[in-house]
Amino acid sequence: MRIGEIAALVGVTSRAVRHYHHIGLLPEPARRANGYRAYTVRDAVLLARIRRLTEIGLSLDEVRDVLADDAGRELVEVLGELDADLARQEREIRERRRVLAALLEAPLTSEGPLSPGLAALLEGAPATGSPAAAKDCEHLVLLDAAGGGAGAEVYAALRPLAEDPGVLELYGRLDELAGAGADDPRIAPLAADLAAAVPDDVLAVIPQGEPAATGVGRALLDDYPPAQREVVRRVMETLAERVQGRTS
Repeated sequence: MRIGEIAALVGVTSRAVRHYHHIGLLPEPARRANGYRAYTVRDAVLLARIRRLTEIGLSLDEVRDVLADDAGRELVEVLGELDADLARQEREIRERRRVLAALLEAPLTSEGPLSPGLAALLEGAPATGSPAAAKDCEHLVLLDAAGGGAGAEVYAALRPLAEDPGVLELYGRLDELAGAGADDPRIAPLAADLAAAVPDDVLAVIPQGEPAATGVGRALLDDYPPAQREVVRRVMETLAERVQGRTS
């Protein structure tokens, strides 16, 4: 194979191949009598390995270390690993397409395509001008779009709560805390009432260990002003305890 052929086969540019040669990551192949490089299957396997390692975030120096460890392995072993990796990528692509198909079937809104479960949940919620309710909606849309949403079972379990007009009173009390401090005396009773409003059916479909104020959950929590943040933190803590108690 010539450089353009191996680059096309692996899915990189000829310029990238030359760069890997220049930094010593990809050894120079033998040249034909006409001066053109002649690449082999082993060169292609090595180049594919470099591409995959850089795609998952390794620096070129880290790639060099991994390749050094691979030096003593049999070609069939490396090929098997690459084949397994391609199979994993195929599964991921199929799952992404499945999610995309579900999104395309759902109504399009100003926030973008929503999963059918979240679209049904938001459609049934009563209209409100509550900023806190709007923030909750934004967070659900964000988690749904990022693939970290609660899932269809949780959305379905939440529908009776979302459709309950009494929830608007709780959102109103939360809105009143927008400018308050984290020591406001209204925090504790509101947190207790909000946690009590979450039905057991929702907890029954929450994965073990959720809700958790870590990672994305922590970022969403920090989106609230102090008093509201403390209310939401207490609600998350109480629900986590209820989940733990349900499974213990």
